[in-house]
Amino acid sequence: MLLPARTAVLNYLYGVKNADVDQIMEALKPLYGNERQFTKARYTDHVMSLEANGLVDLSGHDLDQNGELRMCYQINDEGKSAVDKYVDKKYRHK
Repeated sequence: MLLPARTAVLNYLYGVKNADVDQIMEALKPLYGNERQFTKARYTDHVMSLEANGLVDLSGHDLDQNGELRMCYQINDEGKSAVDKYVDKKYRHK
């Protein structure tokens, strides 16, 4: 069983210090890479939605090697609580 993509993003952030959208997508690619919605635009939307709902925070930003804005996010206590409550331990990101 796969978690919904947005929940998978939150679950991934639970197990890392912080990550940008490209890092999140690289980590989730083995499970979600064949889905039509597996696009940078969609995953940016997932992360920004999680931020708007108070589950992750922007932890930093800079320009990548191509001069594009790169934003890093980290899960906060509300996000951790949501993962603890809604994601079964067997699906948790280690």
